[in-house]
Amino acid sequence: MTILLSESIQQISGKLQNWRRDFHHFAESGWFEFRTATIVADELHRLGYSLEMGKAVIKADARMGLPPEQALREQEQRAIKQGALTKWLPHFSGGFTGIVATLDTGKPGPTLAIRVDMDALDLNEEQTHAHLPYAEGFSSRNANMMHACGHDGHTAIGLGLANILKEYENQLTGKIKLIFQPAEEGTRGAKSMVEAGVVDDADLFIALHIGLGVPQGALVCGNDNFFATTKIDVTYRGVAAHSGAKPEEGKNALLAAAHATLGLHAIAHHSGGSSRINVGVLQAGIGRNVIPDHALMKVETRGKTNEINEFIYQRALNIIDGAAKMQGVEYEIELMGAAQNSPSSPAWVDFIYQQAQQYIPELSSVVKSHQQPTGSEDATYFMERVKANGGQATYLIFGAELSAGHHNERFDFDENVMTTAVKTLATIALHLPYFDAT
Repeated sequence: MTILLSESIQQISGKLQNWRRDFHHFAESGWFEFRTATIVADELHRLGYSLEMGKAVIKADARMGLPPEQALREQEQRAIKQGALTKWLPHFSGGFTGIVATLDTGKPGPTLAIRVDMDALDLNEEQTHAHLPYAEGFSSRNANMMHACGHDGHTAIGLGLANILKEYENQLTGKIKLIFQPAEEGTRGAKSMVEAGVVDDADLFIALHIGLGVPQGALVCGNDNFFATTKIDVTYRGVAAHSGAKPEEGKNALLAAAHATLGLHAIAHHSGGSSRINVGVLQAGIGRNVIPDHALMKVETRGKTNEINEFIYQRALNIIDGAAKMQGVEYEIELMGAAQNSPSSPAWVDFIYQQAQQYIPELSSVVKSHQQPTGSEDATYFMERVKANGGQATYLIFGAELSAGHHNERFDFDENVMTTAVKTLATIALHLPYFDAT
């Protein structure tokens, strides 16, 4: 079967590249994935998958970091001009750009959920001939939107896997759910899909990423090093006054934000493991002779464990509140993103490790875990929900040669990683009857 599977995947390698380059060329950042979602839905429908989309798979009030309604409308119109398939758009309108495709084999077996993300970053892509996507004509057409993290490849992998699973459907058991998630960047999208219940029936779960510092040809079967994180916008609101004539009538929002910034960066590290806090943006005031009546801070906390992150976050809330009291100003906090730390399930990791070593000769190295810190990832919400329901979950990293680091305007990757990923995931699905969860 391995030889036949390799031949099948080789036959769709051109499709994988075309999908990836198309998504790259028409990059869409979080909650704006209108064109991408319509193309994904159309291909999955063509293959015969059972589809749930939009509000059926995204809980509206659990979305984080949602753009303004006007921006959502404008980007939907932009997507139409760039070839979005309008028959699918009503499902995704308003920023409900998620899809769950289910393949029910009709045979007894577990439900396996596999998640890929679809969004680009808020970044302008390099526009020189030294950058391969520009040289070959598929660099992003959209200002301040670029696939600089490989999610275009992830989406293509998801579609390629969907094709292979349908081809080998009579050899599969149980159910397979392919989750196409919006707004991973900023850790904004997964929680809303989890709260919509999309993995409540999942016995097994896989999320994946390419690159992340892992060399080409290597596979990490269970990454455990994602930080838990909370991302918030803090807005202080004071009272404006003339700084020379009536300064005593003002309430200084800028000073509140400045005190808070210093206080936040003075939070002690946690003895239980790594912790982080950062004020990445501070904007305030309108003029040099006006007491600032407003200030915006963009803040994130991180922790090696969920408990450490929660400790840092609660300390941060106290400091933000105290700074407001010092200056007599009001404030509001908006949750913009969040993720958890979620160790992979050992038995599931061991099974994937065995399958990869035995059946995927394209992999030059297979390891069970990865020690290098890899930021934060909101697929951990899926992982935690599946595990809480008694299932098993893991996060795979497929090593890839990169032209530049993630979130860099010159980012690109060796596209051969996509066929390796599809083969690995298909092999896992085909061998599920041999997995012993005990």
